Amino acid sequence: MSTPPRDRDQNRDRGRDRNAEATVPPLTRIIRDALDRLRAFDRRRPRVWDAALTGFWTVAAVLDYTSGGWRTTAHDNVTAPELLVLLMSLGFSLPLLWRRTHPLPVLLLMAPISVVNIWTGAVVQASLLQLIPVFQIVLRCSFRTVGAAALVFVVPVLSGGVRIPATWGQEVVSYVWGLVFVILLGIAVRTRREYTEALVERAHRLERERDQQARLAAADERTRIAREMHDIIGHNLSVITGLADGGAYAAGKNPERAGQALEAIGTTSRQALSELRRLLGVLRDDHPDAERTPQPTLDELAPLIERVRGAGLPVHLELTGSPTPHALTPGRQLTVYRVVQEALTNTLKHATAPTSATVTLTYSRTHLEARITDTGTGVGRAAETEEPPPAAQGIMGMRERAALYDGSLEAGPLPDHTGWQVQLRLPLEESHS
Repeated sequence: MSTPPRDRDQNRDRGRDRNAEATVPPLTRIIRDALDRLRAFDRRRPRVWDAALTGFWTVAAVLDYTSGGWRTTAHDNVTAPELLVLLMSLGFSLPLLWRRTHPLPVLLLMAPISVVNIWTGAVVQASLLQLIPVFQIVLRCSFRTVGAAALVFVVPVLSGGVRIPATWGQEVVSYVWGLVFVILLGIAVRTRREYTEALVERAHRLERERDQQARLAAADERTRIAREMHDIIGHNLSVITGLADGGAYAAGKNPERAGQALEAIGTTSRQALSELRRLLGVLRDDHPDAERTPQPTLDELAPLIERVRGAGLPVHLELTGSPTPHALTPGRQLTVYRVVQEALTNTLKHATAPTSATVTLTYSRTHLEARITDTGTGVGRAAETEEPPPAAQGIMGMRERAALYDGSLEAGPLPDHTGWQVQLRLPLEESHS
């Protein structure tokens, strides 16, 4: 059983991914996989991750208070009671639970605590946790908001440096450098994230465009196949119908002619089956050795006209001018052949009076004109100009074929209403050079 084209593309993409994966160093692959798992967990349960991070920093802040570690950074003139130090440690850590959903309000909530922390001289280390919402602001907000957040962080530190000059060389400088580092880190992460998202979006857009192009190509191919099958089946069935009618009429009077008609029916049927097998065989992916006989060319016009004559329609072929070598590509020759075939088939199907047809091919320096006329009349001819629901049938199919090569096709009654004509005008290959 054959594999659909889209599945083949996906298998090829997976093969490329495996090859690219094999070139990644093992340590890099382990770190990347771990980060991918963390991000996936964060996307599935963001609240759990926020609570875990908040709990970690809260425990660290409380341990810093209970162990007295904050006293190593406090100044000699500390005026803050220990309960206030505990409350400040909790005030810097607990709001981190909302650091991603409301980073700016969290930072604003920490700002007065930072003022008290600096002015009392306690300088608890948990105050550096303000840099976490600053990082989130850099990732998610405009640069104007980032500037405002930087001021909210720096102003309490500078005011503390004014009140306690001894903090200027230690806390103030370290806080400012920490702020600069976090902002630069946030900009780098944000830039990389936006770049990655742009690449992913571009890949998705290219995939959608590829799928759309595949669907359009499949639709065009279905239309082409429908045209070919319509021309093959319609023409041969019309010829068979004409032969069968003639054979039935001659059966009683001229058995020999009836036998000839039956023989012609058999020949035409076998030819139609052969063409259909060739067309359908090429479409099967599991038959790579399917027969690929070339499509009909202008050299096949004479046998075509002979078959139509055998069906009871007198046809006369006229040539004006002579084609230059290789003037028409195989596709253009197929177009002319199918238009002549369809026009003669319509004459067999719709003409109700004694009819004859003429096929005239006129070559000029830049164009080929094919004019197919007949002397048939009757109400059935009106059906030829109607466009049936399938877009690739009848006159519509002939016009589509002509349009493929910048040609034009007109069909309608003759000016004197004595018959019908189909006129194809097709540019030669040289006219596009």
